[in-house]
Amino acid sequence: MKTVQFILNQKPDVLYSVTSDSSVYHALELMMDKNISALLVMREDSLEGIFTERDYARKVILQGKASKTTSMQEVMTSQVITVSPSEPVEKCMAIMTDRHIRHLPVEENGKIVGFISIGDLVRHVIEDQKSTIEHLQSYISS
Repeated sequence: MKTVQFILNQKPDVLYSVTSDSSVYHALELMMDKNISALLVMREDSLEGIFTERDYARKVILQGKASKTTSMQEVMTSQVITVSPSEPVEKCMAIMTDRHIRHLPVEENGKIVGFISIGDLVRHVIEDQKSTIEHLQSYISS
């Protein structure tokens, strides 16, 4: 059974974050620049929240707030579900499905060590299925 650590090993070792004082506009610029759909909200090494495109739609646009004057503190999701690097991929998929979330920060010994998305998990499952199919085709052919 593959774990979150396996997925993290396949990703660049980069975490993008903003502070709770950052403006929504600054966060959106970073998300656009890095082509990502979520950011961690950090204070030094401590996770304070997460900001996603969904947060932007629901807590900024639909509330009529201005991106340049609204801070992360006002719109971030502060109750963040995290997983450990040893968590099985299947359990992460269940958490994301049950909680209707698309991103999970990865925490080890109280420190954020990575960040996975539903896209990372789906990519892993597809690669696993391809490998299984190739193995079965090879077995049948021999």
